[in-house]
Amino acid sequence: MPIRQRVSPMRRIGYGFSRRAAINGATVFQNETIDMATSTAFPQQTLAGAIWPEGSLSKPLRLAILALAGTALLALSARVQVPFYPVPITMQTFAVLAIGMAYGWRLGGATVLLYLAQGAAGLPVFAKGGGVATFFLDPVTGTTAGYLFGFVLAAALVGWLAERGWDRSVATTALAMLIGNLAIYLPGLLWLGAIFTWENPILEWGLYPFLIGDVFKLALAAAVMPLAWKAVRRWRDG
Repeated sequence: MPIRQRVSPMRRIGYGFSRRAAINGATVFQNETIDMATSTAFPQQTLAGAIWPEGSLSKPLRLAILALAGTALLALSARVQVPFYPVPITMQTFAVLAIGMAYGWRLGGATVLLYLAQGAAGLPVFAKGGGVATFFLDPVTGTTAGYLFGFVLAAALVGWLAERGWDRSVATTALAMLIGNLAIYLPGLLWLGAIFTWENPILEWGLYPFLIGDVFKLALAAAVMPLAWKAVRRWRDG
């Protein structure tokens, strides 16, 4: 009568584990592949890195192309407005956070910094044009300088979270987007408060009208980013 021995699983680094089983007195090794979640399929890798891995071009050229593509997207998104209540939705904050998530914290933050530098140099990349005056002197756009600087912080922060797998699931993507929005609003509101003083309704001016639109963009990102990772995984698997 064959003796059934106890199976002892042994983890193996990577995507599976080996287990040893004794059947009819003969020892064999069987390999089982664990269906890893998308969050660990590409550990510490950004979405941009999964779609366009390093090696096809020199690293500086590849990064420059990605950064310029990101600034072009940001410039375009600054002019996109979707009719919404109580104010129209601009897609720029969505683009900032999406770039941060797709690029990672270093390239994401650097891309937004490059975008701000382009605007400060006079390129018409902002909704109202460009130039240093856009940051500080214009009576309308100058009040948004805090939000613009918050873009850099938010892109780097969500990029750091994405490198740790937060853009692979709906729940963590939504949470990362929420944290990124807070990183935009904090310097933006502080800047408004410094200009107009907190005796004025700063939150009514710079926060409350945009919350519903931000919830919409948060939901959009929470749906898009995990789907993008699943599409990349299917493409990589052939």
